[in-house]
Amino acid sequence: MRVVLIHGSGSNAESAWAPLQELSRRLELVAPNRSGYPPGPLLERIDFEEQADELAPLLEDGSHLVGHSYGGLIALLVAARRPNAVLSLAVSEPPAFALACDNPDVERLLEQLDHVRQTVHEPREFAGRFLAIVGSNAALPETLPPDAEQSIRATMAERSPLEAVLPLRELASAAFPKLVISGAHHPAFDAVCDVLERRLGAERAVLPGAGHSIPRAPGYAERLEAFLTAAAADGP
Repeated sequence: MRVVLIHGSGSNAESAWAPLQELSRRLELVAPNRSGYPPGPLLERIDFEEQADELAPLLEDGSHLVGHSYGGLIALLVAARRPNAVLSLAVSEPPAFALACDNPDVERLLEQLDHVRQTVHEPREFAGRFLAIVGSNAALPETLPPDAEQSIRATMAERSPLEAVLPLRELASAAFPKLVISGAHHPAFDAVCDVLERRLGAERAVLPGAGHSIPRAPGYAERLEAFLTAAAADGP
């Protein structure tokens, strides 16, 4: 079973998907480092549309697609570009804030994120403020190692997810199974996942215990594998 994993902000694929190491014994996990993240060169600007185009060929003739956070946003775009190559789609807390921008909790979160992006330009401080706002429980050293600093600078260079236009009607009509996962730690992410669950006709899982760092939540690997196994059994 071939599974393409698209990581979120703040770290590269190796770090982001480390909790799935056990699954690599049973599944073919393809976990690319998004452009701008180490070990590749840093980019001045990172665009979810461009990265969706870059990553879509990894689906080949058919793969399961998994994305977390900003990578979940990209995964939704990839799935819309190549629905016939997607065997299933699982996303955890994608920042598709435009879907619920009238929600007061989403409004507050966006204001906080915008303030940090506008006023904080030093990577270590940005990382601490950003992770606290989105609810990540990742621990930061006092001095960021080079790869970690580059990952934070890449996060700082990402296009605002608020600008994403998601083709939800097309995704909802696609035949592949869908799973939306939230962590029950922030009402803004809950609101977005509620919309995705409803409009995509998706399964929903709630996995608390790791904040926004959903792949590290207790039971994540097991829930994901169960979804992928069921999707493969029901697939063509």
